[in-house]
Amino acid sequence: MVTVVGIGADGWAGLPSASRDALGAADVVLGSARQLGLLPTEVAAERVPWPSPLLPALPGLVEANAGRRLCVLASGDPMWFGIGVELSALTRVDVLPHPSSASLACARLGWALQDVEVVSAVGRPVERLHAAVHPGRRVLVLSASGETPAAVAALLRDRGFGPSALTVLSDLGGPTESAVTATAESYTGPAPALNVVAVECVAGQGARRLPRVPGLPDDVFEHDGQITKREVRAVTLAALAPEPGELLWDIGAGSGSVGIEWLRAHPACRAVGVEPRPDRAARAARNAAALGVPHLDLVIGSAPDVLSGLPRPDAVFVGGGATAPGLLPACWTALAPGGRLVVNAVTLESESLVTRWHGEVGGTLTRIAVDRAGALGGFTAWQPQRAITQWRVAKEEM
Repeated sequence: MVTVVGIGADGWAGLPSASRDALGAADVVLGSARQLGLLPTEVAAERVPWPSPLLPALPGLVEANAGRRLCVLASGDPMWFGIGVELSALTRVDVLPHPSSASLACARLGWALQDVEVVSAVGRPVERLHAAVHPGRRVLVLSASGETPAAVAALLRDRGFGPSALTVLSDLGGPTESAVTATAESYTGPAPALNVVAVECVAGQGARRLPRVPGLPDDVFEHDGQITKREVRAVTLAALAPEPGELLWDIGAGSGSVGIEWLRAHPACRAVGVEPRPDRAARAARNAAALGVPHLDLVIGSAPDVLSGLPRPDAVFVGGGATAPGLLPACWTALAPGGRLVVNAVTLESESLVTRWHGEVGGTLTRIAVDRAGALGGFTAWQPQRAITQWRVAKEEM
């Protein structure tokens, strides 16, 4: 059993008696150098600062202290983006939480915590904030350092949200607590190392809005023409039916548009894009960062050759290359029970292939044809886009 004690910037003085008792009875206390320095001399336990990098060393630290009364210090609530989550996957834990930085920030600002989206930039790219930036929304960013607020302000400016109100709350709960408010346009920083950035999103004139529903405009993606077009993409995402925590394989990722919109459906969604061309994979990575999902995992290589080492998917999308030998059998075999396979066929050869598979394993075939209005001389006429035959099948339909 490991006891995980949440501690704030107020240190020992802010700890309840249960947390003080646990630390007083410990043989070993693990924590950052800053956290260990908050403990008084009456805590006689051996103090061990975290190594760097921390997470790879964590199993060994737990094993090395087996049989000893081990306490771990964590910032605020250990189960809120904290070390308690990692430890609970390794061993039994007794968690003694402290108010989280998000709770303290909302208390200072008078914000309803349940209505605020929280984005962590601790060990994660700040570009994740893109997915949370919408007019009128309130967002808390958990900072990695005193440089994070300036990075947040720059991101908002680049998105056209420069008028957004930005409050940097530092050392929450401690004797040096402070708050600085500015607009994203005017903020420069830096800030104290321990800080939370509160953002009230305000769109400036001409700001590009990025709704969470599938079917983002094609021009928000950098692409070379290899992209599932907006209307077809919306239908495709509906067929793939993402649910929280599920994993998508996006075969022939191209610009990454389908995998990116899958990830934007819910923060817990995961996606692997498989793309044989390095330049397109790099482009997909840039699109993912710009649209708030930099965690899109990209694998450079040809399917089905590179699929065997990937984690088992809940859904697979094949947007191109369906006729590659062995591709559809490999995707179908890999699917988890209840998984969905969606193939968009453009050529006669791929259409013939999915028609044959439909006859063998079932599912649904849908013909998607889209016309867009465009100039024809001095007039406007319908311009047909290339029609798509979409095959969708769920594993349980077999």
